[in-house]
Amino acid sequence: MPVSTAIEPVIGMEVHAELLTTSKMFCGCKTTFGAPANTQCCPVCTGLPGSLPVPNRAAIDHVLRTALALGCRINRHSIFHRKNYFYPDLPKAYQISQYDIPIGEDGHLDITVDGVPRRIRIHRVHLEEDTGKLLHVERDTTFVDYNRSGVPLMEVVSEPDLHSADEAREYLMELRRILIFTGVSDGRMAEGSLRCEPNISVRFVGDPELGTKVEIKNLNSFRVVQLGSDYEIKRQSAALRAGEPLVQETRRWDDEAAATVPMRTKESAHDYRYFPEPDLIPLHFDDDWIERLRASLPELPAARRRRYTEEAGLAEYVAGVLTEERELSDYFDAAVAAYDGEPLQVANWMQSDFLRLVNAEGVAVGDVKVQPKHLAELLKLRDEGAISGKIAKSVFETMFETGQSPAEIVEEQGLTQIGAADDLAPVVEQVIAANARIVEDYRNGEVGKINFLVGQVMRETRGRANPKLVQDLLRERLDA
Repeated sequence: MPVSTAIEPVIGMEVHAELLTTSKMFCGCKTTFGAPANTQCCPVCTGLPGSLPVPNRAAIDHVLRTALALGCRINRHSIFHRKNYFYPDLPKAYQISQYDIPIGEDGHLDITVDGVPRRIRIHRVHLEEDTGKLLHVERDTTFVDYNRSGVPLMEVVSEPDLHSADEAREYLMELRRILIFTGVSDGRMAEGSLRCEPNISVRFVGDPELGTKVEIKNLNSFRVVQLGSDYEIKRQSAALRAGEPLVQETRRWDDEAAATVPMRTKESAHDYRYFPEPDLIPLHFDDDWIERLRASLPELPAARRRRYTEEAGLAEYVAGVLTEERELSDYFDAAVAAYDGEPLQVANWMQSDFLRLVNAEGVAVGDVKVQPKHLAELLKLRDEGAISGKIAKSVFETMFETGQSPAEIVEEQGLTQIGAADDLAPVVEQVIAANARIVEDYRNGEVGKINFLVGQVMRETRGRANPKLVQDLLRERLDA
């Protein structure tokens, strides 16, 4: 008898990340995304007879760095295995991977969902090579592109510690942030460099046994991870309540049907006939190697978020926005250091005007022409009253387009704020004379009409007037 009639989802995540290397895992072929089909392959990555693999040191470093970032225990002795199976995108009929001695084990990743912190255990982090890519471009015809075959691929496998689609999505988002911050992967899910495979089962709450596991294959967006997990949880829950058997299988997400559909029954480890790769020597990690990579780790996203909220006083949402990408976070830190003022002012500007232009222009933060010190200089000019807030926004758009410093733009365009009462008095008199009816309404108690008059002065001065001084001069003149 079930302990409870309530149903609990149990999810473990397998995440594959293509690593940021210039060459493949076991040969010198390039890893450039989008190259013409079958132009980046050789006898090694296509498995031709007589070819021998040579391991990529940079890829090994990337996996070791990730394992350290996730708090894993490092296996000082690690080996490669052959994972045997036939598929058209795997020309040598086996994949060089790792089996029982991965590079890292027993780590963790902390997430927060709906304000509740959770620690998700990491089962293993290992290194392998990617497969080719099948292209279904004609009816009843499939093409194979081997450019991706042999690209260094890291797999991060969690324990089944997740219990909702929201948790699965947040886990993937936080893992992606870590991979980007450590520089091991670009995390571009649309290009297939980060793919996720949730392993989902359901059980009655309190039941110590796990249910039948179903894997959803190769999900490449946060949206699809959430939709696919939600659908599968509902499908399996309905079957469990009805007493219908579930099959251990691999399914895929069909976006048009908004459903998961079967691909194949799920294999077990013995189906792959793993055995040690005879053409590669074992990996041995000494203290110097491990500590060198540990020292190279940056401040990770969670630590930066804590610093931004606890030390800089930013809201959690703003801290989250600024730590989505390492380049954005680094830019913020550099701008705050140059501004030497209130971090909140820099954060407000970056999450509004800065990101608005970045998104509108479709540029990477690293390619933005505005230097952090120039953003700080702009904020200082505004704070000192040299330019108005409205002028500052206009200057920033020019900075974004040209890369010029704000001082250069202000001088070239004559945008210095008019802050002297003697300079503004004639304009104020002109506006009062030209708007007799508005002046009369103000004097009859409609005090809000002064905002119209302030706007007219700002228009006449092309936004250069100090708004507070304008309002003070108008009140002094109208209340006399």
